[in-house]
Parts: sequence; C-alpha cells; structure tokens
Amino acid sequence: MVDKVAKPSTPWRSALIHEPIVLRKMRMAAAIGAFAVLVPIVASAAPHAGDVAPAFSLPKATGGTLSLAQYRGKPTYLNFFASWCGPCNNEAATVAQLYGKYHRRGLATIGVNEQEDKTKALDFAHKYKWPFAIVLDDGTMGKDYGAIGLPIHVFIDKAGKVSTYRIGEMERADVEDAIKKIL
Repeated sequence: MVDKVAKPSTPWRSALIHEPIVLRKMRMAAAIGAFAVLVPIVASAAPHAGDVAPAFSLPKATGGTLSLAQYRGKPTYLNFFASWCGPCNNEAATVAQLYGKYHRRGLATIGVNEQEDKTKALDFAHKYKWPFAIVLDDGTMGKDYGAIGLPIHVFIDKAGKVSTYRIGEMERADVEDAIKKIL
C-alpha cells in the first residue's frame, strides 16, 4: 500500500509548507520590526500640550462646513468618535451631560466622526442626544491629530493651544478636570 501525500490546494500554501522555519521567523520579525518603526511615526503626529491645535475645515453632518477658526477665543473640546467604537458609546452620555453643564460657561464642543457616513454619525448623535455640531472626517483631520485609536479627546484653550490630549476612554472626572483647565 502506498501512502498518499496531500497536495496543497494553492501555490502560496505550497511555498509556506516548504519554506524553512528560519525564513518564516525572519519574515515575521521583519514585519514586526516594520510595524514598530511605523507606529511611532504616526503617533508622533499627535499634538502635545502647549502646541497650537491643527487647523481644520470639515463638512458638518447637518450640512455646511465648520472650521476651528470659527471657535477662536473659545475653550473647545474635540471628541473623535465612531459608531462602532465601544468606548465611544460608553462615554457618549457623559460627553452630552458635560456639554450641558459647561456650555453656558463658554465651552464649545465638536464631535468629530471618523471615516463614517453622515447617517451613522447622525444616528450616533441622536442616540446620545448630542446637541453640538458633528463634523465628518475622511481621515485627514484624524491624521493631523494622531488618530491611531478611538476615542480621542482634545481640549483646546482660548489661545488655540492644546491643553489636554488623550487617546482612549476617559472617566467623567478626568474629562471634567480637562474642561475646567480650559475655561
């Protein structure tokens, strides 16, 4: 009786099966090294405390455009979000509550939807009763603000400088502290 050897179904599988383990490990190490080099480059685009906030002009989900220049002289909170983002959903009600509490004291809040269509952005805003402007970013503003994850919180003082920058979900007390710093 002759044993049959299973043949790979595709040419690339054949190459992987017959490729020496050492070469596979070298290829994996090169991929990990490239990733490690590129991620800090992307992240380095993020503004730091004291930097002038990057300018933007984006379409609003409800029509028209909105630019950061319109908010010159006002303390401004940028909240980058997407409807699929779990942490964005977790903190959305808090963002709305803090807007209500501090808007009368001059806080401007802008929701920045990252790379979704206006229907998803508006559905998210309606779900959480966000009364502030929502802009639609195709990724350009996100790149300028170092968006390597969501949510992103950017608190800009009256002079147009970044006071606090955070990637990831923030506790209510931390958001409130950042708002108080820019009022």
